[in-house]
Amino acid sequence: MMPSVQQLLIVLLIIIVLFGAKKIPDLAKGLGSGIKNFKKAVKEEEEEVATNTKIEQDKKQENASTTTNAENTKV
Repeated sequence: MMPSVQQLLIVLLIIIVLFGAKKIPDLAKGLGSGIKNFKKAVKEEEEEVATNTKIEQDKKQENASTTTNAENTKV
């Protein structure tokens, strides 16, 4: 159920009265900055996880090739 245009205007008017017209751009700027920082942190975390996964896969491959070489040397 979507609010009507009249309801949205009333809510907007209440926000303007509570915060004042000069504060709203500052609030929006702060909110935008917070969202930007959050996205940056999520991206950095995903890159870190991908790097750690690659390192673990490389170690497994290295251990597998070392084990295979050791077995071939015994024979």
